[in-house]
Amino acid sequence: MPDDARADPLSLPARPEFTGGKKIGVLLSHGFTGSPFSIKPWARTLAEKGYAVEVPRLPGHGTTWREMNTTTWADWYGEVSRAFDKLLAENDVVVVGGLSMGAALVLQLAAERGAEIAGVIVVNAAVATKRKDVKLLPVLKHLVPSFPAIANDIKKPGQDEYAYPRTPLKAAHSMMSSWPGVVEGLGRITTPVLYLRSTEDHVVDELSEGIIKEQLGSTDVTWSPLENSYHVATLDHDADRIFEESAAFIARVTA
Repeated sequence: MPDDARADPLSLPARPEFTGGKKIGVLLSHGFTGSPFSIKPWARTLAEKGYAVEVPRLPGHGTTWREMNTTTWADWYGEVSRAFDKLLAENDVVVVGGLSMGAALVLQLAAERGAEIAGVIVVNAAVATKRKDVKLLPVLKHLVPSFPAIANDIKKPGQDEYAYPRTPLKAAHSMMSSWPGVVEGLGRITTPVLYLRSTEDHVVDELSEGIIKEQLGSTDVTWSPLENSYHVATLDHDADRIFEESAAFIARVTA
């Protein structure tokens, strides 16, 4: 994907006149090999309701997959943390959300910064996989730089998330090596959670959902199946439903 405006980060201020005088911030993170483009409609819908939104572009994303191969989970998590700190400084309360790897990043954030977070929204969160070939990544990443893309798993015709045409293996290994740490932190998450999951997802298998359901520490969890979307649900048939349920969740947890 070329570096152009589709991949630019998005930052919009709160409009407290729409939210009862309270300044409410929302951080949204895109997924692996994607860019802010995949979640900008979600972010703009929330901004229209008066919420401040930050959609960072994770390092190595929105440029070239080769550049992404020089970045790691620590780089991506660092960018999410910076965006969160900005929202925290400028608003009264903050909710965090993400798609796929972005969901895993905000789950780690919630485990580490939970007292500062009013709620967590995850869409097709990736924290594990049943694929056997990932065990070869530590070796494969030194032999071949990339595999075919995992992008554009979208049921709705004519949609394009503008993600990379290749999957960078060093970056993929960094992500998957970080999953156990995310899973370990799930029990520390006591913040309210909205968990949205496509019933048919060709990128993230059901192992992630089972682990999250079993280990999440929060007693305030809303489970919402997305029955007419594939992995990139924020651009799919259920997008409006995601936006509406997110807005209602944010209003409830920040009331």
